[in-house]
Amino acid sequence: MTFDLPTPRGTLTPNRPLDSLTWLRVGGPADWLFQPADPQDLADFLAALDPAVPVFAMGVGSNLIVRDGGIRGVVIRLGRGFNAIDIAGETVTAGAAVLDAQLARRAADAGLDLTFLRTIPGSIGGAVRMNAGCYGSYVADHLLRARAITREGRAITLTPQDLAFSYRHACIPEGAIITGAEFRAPPGDPEALHDRMARQLARRDETQPTRDRSAGSTFRNPAGFSSTGRDDDTHELKAWSLIDRAGLRGHSWGGAQMSEKHPNFLVNTGGATAAELEALGELVRRRVREDSGHDLQWEVIRIGDPRPGRGPAD
Repeated sequence: MTFDLPTPRGTLTPNRPLDSLTWLRVGGPADWLFQPADPQDLADFLAALDPAVPVFAMGVGSNLIVRDGGIRGVVIRLGRGFNAIDIAGETVTAGAAVLDAQLARRAADAGLDLTFLRTIPGSIGGAVRMNAGCYGSYVADHLLRARAITREGRAITLTPQDLAFSYRHACIPEGAIITGAEFRAPPGDPEALHDRMARQLARRDETQPTRDRSAGSTFRNPAGFSSTGRDDDTHELKAWSLIDRAGLRGHSWGGAQMSEKHPNFLVNTGGATAAELEALGELVRRRVREDSGHDLQWEVIRIGDPRPGRGPAD
């Protein structure tokens, strides 16, 4: 795709391969990768960019399949200018590029409880966008407000009411990019908070393939979640159990595999293409539908074009 671009203060790289920027290590190139210097640089760039040019905000690539043909338009990845953390009283403010685990640790050091973020892979921008949650707590429970820049380059503030959180979803204006968030965190004993996070990590490592190339949970759990995004504890149906019941634990397609350890984790065993990963995911959806009647929905984001001459899951 050919188009004219503004000249930013940050880094603008043409034809940038994205495989090294995703946890699954797959994906073709972006026409352009933009790493803004700071929020003002991002706002100025978007304001001057032709509205017809597609824009995609990419975090640390922990919940993402970039298709083998890459992404047309501009991929925006936030970095150093968006990684500040500030703590005042029981309020924790973080830039969108701050890692979830990093924020949980810093809050615990200050005697504040955001421990639910410790085992969530990704960054704060993605956590807000996906209403990330774990161990019964969600972003929706703690968020005071989020900062964003619209596709037109305007800085805005989004309240929880604006975001209308639901399960793994927040209502963010089309094209807007989250640049930071402010959380209310209850007080706690720092040592106890760090001990809790250590137990959470141990539990995660026992049950999930944390040493493999994966993108976390592949499919959302079926119905059984409230409109606020809370897990309904009275509903025990889980995506992994449906996949297991369909006999797909450890099932592979090329270099892609449903983990033996946790069958709702799609892993790259080495050399998988994005097409193989997506094809295996679609096979799982079809087999689960045939076996139990449940229509699993992707939690992993899939974006971009297939390799020329192929469909997205060939």
